[in-house]
Amino acid sequence: MDFTDRTAVITGGAGGIGRATATLLASRGAEVLLVDRDEAGLTDAAEAIAAAGGTAHTTTADVSDEQSVRDYVDRARELFDGRIDVLFNNAGIEGPVADLVDYPTADFDAVIAVNLRGVFLGLKHVLPVMIAQGSGSVVNTGSVASVRGLAGAISYNAAKSAVLGMTRAAAAELGSVGVRVNAVLPGMIDTRMLRNLVTLIAGDVEAGLATVAQTAPLGRNGRPTDVAETVAFLASDASSYVTGAAFPVDGGGLAVMTNGR
Repeated sequence: MDFTDRTAVITGGAGGIGRATATLLASRGAEVLLVDRDEAGLTDAAEAIAAAGGTAHTTTADVSDEQSVRDYVDRARELFDGRIDVLFNNAGIEGPVADLVDYPTADFDAVIAVNLRGVFLGLKHVLPVMIAQGSGSVVNTGSVASVRGLAGAISYNAAKSAVLGMTRAAAAELGSVGVRVNAVLPGMIDTRMLRNLVTLIAGDVEAGLATVAQTAPLGRNGRPTDVAETVAFLASDASSYVTGAAFPVDGGGLAVMTNGR
């Protein structure tokens, strides 16, 4: 999985999974553009990648805003001489934990805007570049919530389910022009998002992490690098006959998970 002379755009690049993926792709030769709303986090990630010998650029953007998406795509084209080889369509937020009948409508709209509209806009504005060059790999970040119901997470569940549908639809449309579209489905990955959720649910982060780790047959929570390695595979020529697929990175959780809270 050599990414020498390849270019990659990674949304949510300041967060755990985005940063780990950017670091991995850069270490294998890719030139990466990290996109996020967190300017300080972007700077920290890019400096760490540069210190390790990689090439990373940053741009702040709100992935739910169409002009902001156009801007990050234009920035990528300027940096990369018009090419975008990889899009890791990864930015996402968790929203509150609440029963459906009590779920705040404003929070529902905010989660849908980032986790669903943001993925759609990334596809809409990056794909013309890939179509024109006749190649490209897109990896969308879904979730175990793409295929299982998670009580208390109606907006997140709805968005991630739809991301899987968009992945399949895009793959069906674009295979004939040399562009592949797949998804990763992270499970309990030890990130800021998971730590926030388990704190909301359990009240104690370490106890919460220990509890959710037992939902996976492997008996531990995942690391951002576990997801990054799968993204790298899907972005690389090693997966040249894979499109429209959804890869769980969940320690086997979907093999045993029930819908109970």
